[in-house]
Amino acid sequence: MIHRMLTQPRALGRARARRVPRLLAALVAMAALLSVDVPDAAAEPPLGVTVRAAPDAAADRVGALFAGGLDGGHFCTAAVVRSDDRDVIATAAHCLDDPDTTVFAPGYRDGEAPYGTWRITGVHMAPGWTDGEDPDDDIAFATVAPADGGDAERVEDLVGGFPVAAEQPADATVSVIGYPRSEEAPLHCTNTTALISPTQRRIACPDLSGGTSGSPWLVDGALAGVLGGHEGGGTVPEISYSAVMGDQAVELYREASDAG
Repeated sequence: MIHRMLTQPRALGRARARRVPRLLAALVAMAALLSVDVPDAAAEPPLGVTVRAAPDAAADRVGALFAGGLDGGHFCTAAVVRSDDRDVIATAAHCLDDPDTTVFAPGYRDGEAPYGTWRITGVHMAPGWTDGEDPDDDIAFATVAPADGGDAERVEDLVGGFPVAAEQPADATVSVIGYPRSEEAPLHCTNTTALISPTQRRIACPDLSGGTSGSPWLVDGALAGVLGGHEGGGTVPEISYSAVMGDQAVELYREASDAG
């Protein structure tokens, strides 16, 4: 179930000449009213610059993974992805060594979990990881439910989910959102990427230190990988890696989506 989002602008009809001045005046007035709400493209950080992520819809779908609860310290990152039962997250396989004691807090910021905490109810990993920790298989999908024991609520209903998209070009521009252990809010960086092998992708972004493993790699708003893979995701904060999302990862995603 690979989701691809394509939008095409709707053609505008040609207005009658006598209505042009009135229409232009209306558009100018509307622009003045809405200008405070329109993001300024110039405000976006340059490529390769890491900043604190804004508290927006994308950041709300990303959360920290904690050991036991919010007082256990966060050690990895995960993100909600679209699924039929609206209960699937994606992260690095090496982040789920202890799924029974791991909880997910989407939108976590400054000690608060605005969308609650979520326990892991099922894990889907490739045999290449479970049998030999193959870095090419360092991606996992998991199903979640409210940590307080309820089962009716679905995490995707609260924060939405990223579509999943494989087969990205070698030089894809990727946005990473993740939680270093030393930070109480997510960081964000966008940069072009490059393949270091047919199965591993590299990005140059500073300050993506320990705790950002599992962070979603987003291409045009769709999940194309997670921080992990080669060198466990990287041995220095300036350079990070992700396993290329191939057929095996897509199959895991489908299994998790069907298992809810």
